[in-house]
Amino acid sequence: MKIPQYSIRWLNRVLMFLLLMGCRAVLGQLDPASRSLVQVGYDQPTTGSGPQAVYAYYHYNNPGFLRTNVVLRLVIAPAYLDTELGFHELISPSTDVGFGVRGGLLGDSHFEVRQGEYFQEESFAGHGGGLSLNLYQRLDPGWRIPLHLIVQGGPKWTTYSDWTRTGDTFEVPEDRMDGSTRVGLRFAGKEPMLYADQGLEVSVWYERQWRSPSGDFGYSEDRRVSRGTDLYWLYTGFNQAWPQSGQQMTFSMTLAGSAGADRLNAWRLGGVLPMMGEFPLALPGYYYDEFTARRVLHISGSYVMPLSVDHRWQLRLAVATAWVDYLEGFEQAGHWVTGAGPGLSYTSRSKSWRCIVRYGYGVNALRHGKDGAQSVGLLFQYNFKARGESAGP
Repeated sequence: MKIPQYSIRWLNRVLMFLLLMGCRAVLGQLDPASRSLVQVGYDQPTTGSGPQAVYAYYHYNNPGFLRTNVVLRLVIAPAYLDTELGFHELISPSTDVGFGVRGGLLGDSHFEVRQGEYFQEESFAGHGGGLSLNLYQRLDPGWRIPLHLIVQGGPKWTTYSDWTRTGDTFEVPEDRMDGSTRVGLRFAGKEPMLYADQGLEVSVWYERQWRSPSGDFGYSEDRRVSRGTDLYWLYTGFNQAWPQSGQQMTFSMTLAGSAGADRLNAWRLGGVLPMMGEFPLALPGYYYDEFTARRVLHISGSYVMPLSVDHRWQLRLAVATAWVDYLEGFEQAGHWVTGAGPGLSYTSRSKSWRCIVRYGYGVNALRHGKDGAQSVGLLFQYNFKARGESAGP
């Protein structure tokens, strides 16, 4: 599906700004907390020319919507919507059910990056949406930290179109109706917050994706879309803050694999935006989605120290490393890639908003035949609930 090439560079930048992938970041069970958040993230490479990564969205969660056992979650961006209406104890005292709707512009866009080079003429936009039925079965016998069996699935419709710089002879994929089923075991669960003071999650997942039609695309149909893909991954992570000293530590590890993956649904790594997805594989200093992998081991951690007596100014030191088994056609020398960098954080007196300015250096980022690349970024969160709590009765 081709669109006329009358657009100019500013339109491309507007479209890129509307790439609000943060809408994918959702909890794996019904959220019991009341939330009203604005999240903004921006990551800009300063070495080379790569995809610009941006998200900006409003996250609303009401655990007592209409009735005490009904939960409404809304994630709203200018170009995308992700919502779920959940019902506590709908089937049994330990079984919750949710009905999800998601869709909008650019949520399935593809950025082609190979060996450190961003191919804009082979990148394209993806739009669409889907429905999901979500089952949350609590398995623990009243433990303080919950253990859930999660089953999710539903159809998804996607249509593809050109970016303003997509090549004239490059054919984007066919429009398609796909389906997926995900099964997971999740112990505890992380909050949809920007570096929450405390958090713990250990989870294991399996997802099956069905694609119809399969189809060819690209230059003279030189690349395919797999008819079926299996994804599986293990995630563990925690974060702990010590309010008296103002210090914090975070750690996460993701071990992921796939069978039958293609360039549209393989594992992608790169960038530093923490709310870009439910399980982001961040690497400071690299392009967003720079690496495309069949299998990956990703490890990251950070340490936060106070710079002021009231702990409102903080220095965050982050590092991430990954072993990458590249998808065919995306190979490059060496399987280990590492990135690190500092961030300067400021939290308001009321704790309603936080802003972080970040720098990242990609040790193994390939740029013009040499290793090494840099990026800068901005993260912002506004918590309306924190503002209300600080105001008092």
